[in-house]
Amino acid sequence: MALEVTDATFDEVVLKSEHPVLVDFWASWCGPCRMLAPTVEELSKDFDGKAVVAKVDVDANQEFAAKYGVRNIPTVLIFKNGEVVDKQVGVAPKATYTEKLDALV
Repeated sequence: MALEVTDATFDEVVLKSEHPVLVDFWASWCGPCRMLAPTVEELSKDFDGKAVVAKVDVDANQEFAAKYGVRNIPTVLIFKNGEVVDKQVGVAPKATYTEKLDALV
């Protein structure tokens, strides 16, 4: 299951991770976010032990959404060694996210 990350845990879970981290910035009222949710859950299973798959509710956790310039949701950021290495705004096919993570693991 994708990890629920908050402003309080973002540093530890995302920025200090030894693995690549895919972070889905989402909100419960966002239709496209709900469309992407099953894909994010599948990715968390597919990459278990190889990458971290996390979600940030932008309504409850605005600090890092603002820090990384998330203006539209869903926005997926991929981190490696604490740095953003890739970005996908809007819903994309699962293969898009898989290719991005495969390149980093």
